[in-house]
Amino acid sequence: MAEARAAGTAGDVLVTVVAFDFAAKRDPIISVGEARAAMDDGKFVWIDVDIARTDEARALLSELGLCSPEIIEDALSREPATQIARYDDYLHLVMSGCRLVGHKFDLERVDAVMGTSFLLTLHRGAPVFLEAVRKSYHADFVRFAQSPSFMLYELWDHLIDNYLSVHKVFEERVEQVQHALIGVADESVFPVASELTSDLLHLRKVVLPARSVLTDLSTRKSPFVSEATQPFLGNMVGTVERVLQDVLVDRDILSGALNNYMSMVAHQTNKTMSKLTVVSVVFLPLTFLCGVYGMNFDVIPELKWHYGYAGFWTMAAVIVVGLLYLMRRNKLL
Repeated sequence: MAEARAAGTAGDVLVTVVAFDFAAKRDPIISVGEARAAMDDGKFVWIDVDIARTDEARALLSELGLCSPEIIEDALSREPATQIARYDDYLHLVMSGCRLVGHKFDLERVDAVMGTSFLLTLHRGAPVFLEAVRKSYHADFVRFAQSPSFMLYELWDHLIDNYLSVHKVFEERVEQVQHALIGVADESVFPVASELTSDLLHLRKVVLPARSVLTDLSTRKSPFVSEATQPFLGNMVGTVERVLQDVLVDRDILSGALNNYMSMVAHQTNKTMSKLTVVSVVFLPLTFLCGVYGMNFDVIPELKWHYGYAGFWTMAAVIVVGLLYLMRRNKLL
């Protein structure tokens, strides 16, 4: 989507204004000064504002006067958290997208204010899912759009695609950890597994509110969401449910792999301890004999016996062979 700087605005506040004409299937980019006239002319206007420069963004949004100052302050200052708020003249949606940064992901907040004749989106920088909307909205508008609600569908469709792509990366990480836990694992895999478990839980906490908001949008009547769009939004609820279930499955797989590895380690430890026990059982009576004949008493009858030394080793051999026979017979070896 081409970008146009708003005429007459200060600084580097980036504003894009698109006027949708559903009858003529035209969606030209206009200046922000033409937005009000386009709405009065019956067109639906999408105003996209980058609020990275807070002061200029606040001044521009106050001049537009499309939503309450509380919403603007909320968008400028609060953390991402998917939610919906209903007002008499518009809906306020907070959408939380994900941007992968290495193995982690950062949340990207997009505020969408939906009225009967406008959609106002507020964000910092270029959120991944909103950039996807920019690239595809024109083709979908020409082919499918019947009402302004198509933009609501576009936003949620690409937001859920964003969740799916992040989850796919996490699935690949789960498989890597699972393979690393086969056989002899390096100790470095354990902090990786712990971090991945935490990331999966974080992703679930991000996706979970989206289900509630989508359910609300798809089931509750509103002048800002057409009845034709609601079934499509309802289908997305199923997709979100699948993502949530898959995240739980991935956590179970990861937990199962760790438990299996620890069971294997415990089994190997038990085998080693069994061997050490056999050695201890064999040498315990021999140690006793050595202790007896190592005492410093003047009178030990076997010391004066000509065959005492040979008798000692014979007794030791008999004890060792007898113990080994008994342990093998009882399947302890």
